[in-house]
Amino acid sequence: MKHIAVFASGQGSNFRSIYQHVTETKLAAEFSLLVSDRKHPGAADFAYEQGIPFLYLNHKAFSSTEEYAERLIKELQKLQVDWIILAGYLKLIPADVVKAFRHRIMNIHPALLPSFGGPGMYGHHVHEAVIASGVKITGATVHIVDEEYDTGPIVIQQTAPVSFEDTPETIAQRVLKIEHEIYPQAVAWAIQDKIKVHGRRVEILT
Repeated sequence: MKHIAVFASGQGSNFRSIYQHVTETKLAAEFSLLVSDRKHPGAADFAYEQGIPFLYLNHKAFSSTEEYAERLIKELQKLQVDWIILAGYLKLIPADVVKAFRHRIMNIHPALLPSFGGPGMYGHHVHEAVIASGVKITGATVHIVDEEYDTGPIVIQQTAPVSFEDTPETIAQRVLKIEHEIYPQAVAWAIQDKIKVHGRRVEILT
Protein backbone atom coordinates (compact mmCIF):
# COMPACT_ATOMS: atom_id res chain seq x y z
CA MET A 1 0.00 0.00 0.00
CA LYS A 2 1.42 3.33 -1.12
CA HIS A 3 0.63 6.47 0.86
CA ILE A 4 0.13 9.57 -1.27
CA ALA A 5 0.17 13.24 -0.30
CA VAL A 6 -1.27 15.73 -2.78
CA PHE A 7 -0.17 19.38 -2.85
CA ALA A 8 -2.63 21.83 -4.46
CA SER A 9 -3.16 25.60 -4.54
CA GLY A 10 -6.34 25.79 -6.62
CA GLN A 11 -9.38 23.77 -7.66
CA GLY A 12 -7.49 20.51 -7.93
CA SER A 13 -8.94 19.10 -11.16
CA ASN A 14 -5.88 16.88 -11.58
CA PHE A 15 -6.28 15.75 -7.96
CA ARG A 16 -9.84 14.66 -8.80
CA SER A 17 -8.85 12.80 -11.97
CA ILE A 18 -6.00 11.02 -10.19
CA TYR A 19 -8.19 10.05 -7.23
CA GLN A 20 -10.90 8.76 -9.56
CA HIS A 21 -8.43 6.66 -11.57
CA VAL A 22 -6.75 5.17 -8.51
CA THR A 23 -10.12 4.36 -6.92
CA GLU A 24 -11.74 2.90 -10.04
CA THR A 25 -8.73 0.73 -10.90
CA LYS A 26 -8.38 -0.38 -7.27
CA LEU A 27 -4.68 0.41 -7.08
CA ALA A 28 -2.97 -0.27 -3.76
CA ALA A 29 -2.80 3.33 -2.62
CA GLU A 30 -4.23 5.62 0.02
CA PHE A 31 -4.54 9.39 -0.19
CA SER A 32 -3.18 10.31 3.22
CA LEU A 33 -3.07 14.11 3.05
CA LEU A 34 -3.85 17.23 1.02
CA VAL A 35 -1.40 20.08 1.61
CA SER A 36 -2.00 23.66 0.46
CA ASP A 37 -0.39 27.07 0.82
CA ARG A 38 -3.91 28.56 0.78
CA LYS A 39 -6.51 28.36 3.54
CA HIS A 40 -9.49 27.52 1.35
CA PRO A 41 -8.45 26.03 -2.00
CA GLY A 42 -11.14 24.37 -4.08
CA ALA A 43 -9.20 21.13 -3.79
CA ALA A 44 -9.92 21.10 -0.04
CA ASP A 45 -13.65 20.71 -0.67
CA PHE A 46 -12.99 17.54 -2.64
CA ALA A 47 -10.59 16.27 0.03
CA TYR A 48 -13.22 16.79 2.73
CA GLU A 49 -15.79 14.91 0.63
CA GLN A 50 -13.44 11.93 0.39
CA GLY A 51 -12.38 12.03 4.04
CA ILE A 52 -8.82 13.05 3.19
CA PRO A 53 -7.11 15.17 5.89
CA PHE A 54 -6.28 18.75 4.86
CA LEU A 55 -3.22 20.66 6.04
CA TYR A 56 -2.78 24.39 5.45
CA LEU A 57 0.86 25.40 5.60
CA ASN A 58 2.11 28.76 4.35
CA HIS A 59 5.85 29.37 4.28
CA LYS A 60 5.28 32.98 5.41
CA ALA A 61 4.27 31.69 8.84
CA PHE A 62 7.76 30.32 9.43
CA SER A 63 10.96 32.17 10.29
CA SER A 64 12.96 30.38 7.59
CA THR A 65 12.62 28.05 4.63
CA GLU A 66 14.46 25.40 6.66
CA GLU A 67 11.91 25.60 9.46
CA TYR A 68 9.07 25.36 6.96
CA ALA A 69 10.68 22.37 5.26
CA GLU A 70 11.26 20.66 8.61
CA ARG A 71 7.55 20.95 9.46
CA LEU A 72 6.54 19.61 6.05
CA ILE A 73 8.88 16.64 6.31
CA LYS A 74 7.65 15.89 9.83
CA GLU A 75 4.01 15.84 8.73
CA LEU A 76 4.74 13.70 5.67
CA GLN A 77 6.92 11.20 7.49
CA LYS A 78 4.37 10.90 10.29
CA LEU A 79 1.93 9.55 7.69
CA GLN A 80 4.61 7.40 6.04
CA VAL A 81 4.06 9.16 2.72
CA ASP A 82 5.65 7.37 -0.24
CA TRP A 83 4.84 9.84 -3.02
CA ILE A 84 4.09 13.56 -3.18
CA ILE A 85 1.88 14.55 -6.11
CA LEU A 86 1.79 18.24 -7.05
CA ALA A 87 -1.59 19.13 -8.58
CA GLY A 88 -1.56 22.83 -9.36
CA TYR A 89 0.77 23.69 -6.47
CA LEU A 90 2.44 27.00 -7.33
CA LYS A 91 5.20 27.19 -4.71
CA LEU A 92 8.70 25.83 -5.16
CA ILE A 93 9.20 22.73 -3.01
CA PRO A 94 12.03 23.39 -0.50
CA ALA A 95 15.31 21.68 -1.29
CA ASP A 96 15.27 19.79 2.02
CA VAL A 97 11.90 18.26 1.13
CA VAL A 98 13.14 17.30 -2.33
CA LYS A 99 16.16 15.66 -0.72
CA ALA A 100 14.02 13.75 1.81
CA PHE A 101 11.74 12.49 -0.99
CA ARG A 102 14.27 12.23 -3.81
CA HIS A 103 12.62 10.88 -6.99
CA ARG A 104 9.32 10.55 -5.12
CA ILE A 105 7.76 13.93 -5.98
CA MET A 106 5.86 14.36 -9.23
CA ASN A 107 4.44 17.39 -11.02
CA ILE A 108 2.55 18.16 -14.23
CA HIS A 109 3.29 21.13 -16.47
CA PRO A 110 0.99 22.44 -19.25
CA ALA A 111 3.64 22.45 -21.99
CA LEU A 112 6.29 20.24 -23.51
CA LEU A 113 9.25 20.69 -21.21
CA PRO A 114 12.01 21.78 -21.33
CA SER A 115 10.25 24.48 -23.39
CA PHE A 116 8.00 27.02 -21.69
CA GLY A 117 8.98 26.15 -18.13
CA GLY A 118 10.61 27.91 -15.21
CA PRO A 119 9.65 30.63 -12.69
CA GLY A 120 6.42 32.43 -13.57
CA MET A 121 5.48 29.90 -16.24
CA TYR A 122 2.17 28.53 -15.07
CA GLY A 123 -1.44 28.55 -16.24
CA HIS A 124 -2.31 31.12 -18.87
CA HIS A 125 1.25 32.50 -18.86
CA VAL A 126 2.41 29.25 -20.46
CA HIS A 127 -0.26 29.25 -23.14
CA GLU A 128 0.35 32.92 -23.95
CA ALA A 129 4.04 32.15 -24.42
CA VAL A 130 3.20 29.18 -26.65
CA ILE A 131 1.07 31.36 -28.94
CA ALA A 132 3.65 34.17 -29.00
CA SER A 133 6.41 31.72 -29.98
CA GLY A 134 4.58 30.51 -33.08
CA VAL A 135 5.03 26.80 -32.33
CA LYS A 136 2.53 24.41 -33.90
CA ILE A 137 2.62 21.78 -31.14
CA THR A 138 2.20 22.05 -27.38
CA GLY A 139 1.10 19.50 -24.78
CA ALA A 140 1.66 18.42 -21.20
CA THR A 141 4.57 16.93 -19.28
CA VAL A 142 4.68 14.86 -16.10
CA HIS A 143 8.09 15.09 -14.49
CA ILE A 144 9.97 14.21 -11.35
CA VAL A 145 10.55 17.26 -9.16
CA ASP A 146 14.05 18.50 -8.37
CA GLU A 147 15.30 21.69 -6.71
CA GLU A 148 14.36 24.01 -9.60
CA TYR A 149 11.13 24.86 -11.41
CA ASP A 150 10.24 22.37 -14.18
CA THR A 151 13.72 20.90 -14.68
CA GLY A 152 13.36 17.36 -13.31
CA PRO A 153 13.47 14.12 -15.31
CA ILE A 154 10.50 13.63 -17.65
CA VAL A 155 8.13 10.72 -16.96
CA ILE A 156 5.59 11.11 -19.78
CA GLN A 157 4.55 13.68 -22.39
CA GLN A 158 1.66 14.02 -24.79
CA THR A 159 1.21 16.54 -27.57
CA ALA A 160 -1.62 18.80 -28.71
CA PRO A 161 -1.85 20.91 -31.87
CA VAL A 162 -1.75 24.70 -31.89
CA SER A 163 -3.74 26.46 -34.63
CA PHE A 164 -3.70 30.08 -35.78
CA GLU A 165 -7.19 30.59 -34.31
CA ASP A 166 -6.21 29.39 -30.84
CA THR A 167 -6.36 31.56 -27.73
CA PRO A 168 -4.76 30.82 -24.35
CA GLU A 169 -8.20 29.64 -23.22
CA THR A 170 -8.73 27.14 -26.04
CA ILE A 171 -5.23 25.76 -25.62
CA ALA A 172 -5.77 25.47 -21.87
CA GLN A 173 -8.91 23.37 -22.42
CA ARG A 174 -7.14 21.08 -24.88
CA VAL A 175 -4.09 20.63 -22.67
CA LEU A 176 -6.14 20.03 -19.52
CA LYS A 177 -7.81 17.04 -21.17
CA ILE A 178 -4.35 15.63 -21.83
CA GLU A 179 -3.29 16.29 -18.24
CA HIS A 180 -6.27 14.29 -16.99
CA GLU A 181 -5.11 11.36 -19.13
CA ILE A 182 -1.36 11.23 -18.54
CA TYR A 183 -1.12 12.29 -14.88
CA PRO A 184 -3.31 9.45 -13.55
CA GLN A 185 -1.23 7.05 -15.70
CA ALA A 186 2.03 8.38 -14.25
CA VAL A 187 0.70 8.11 -10.70
CA ALA A 188 -0.39 4.53 -11.39
CA TRP A 189 3.17 3.74 -12.50
CA ALA A 190 4.49 5.26 -9.29
CA ILE A 191 2.12 3.19 -7.15
CA GLN A 192 3.19 0.06 -9.05
CA ASP A 193 6.93 0.83 -8.61
CA LYS A 194 7.40 1.10 -12.38
CA ILE A 195 9.24 4.44 -12.40
CA LYS A 196 13.03 4.23 -12.31
CA VAL A 197 15.17 7.36 -12.63
CA HIS A 198 18.56 7.13 -14.30
CA GLY A 199 20.13 10.58 -14.16
CA ARG A 200 18.11 12.76 -16.55
CA ARG A 201 16.20 9.81 -18.04
CA VAL A 202 13.21 7.88 -16.70
CA GLU A 203 12.58 4.20 -17.40
CA ILE A 204 9.05 2.82 -17.16
CA LEU A 205 9.25 -0.83 -16.20
CA THR A 206 6.88 -3.29 -17.85
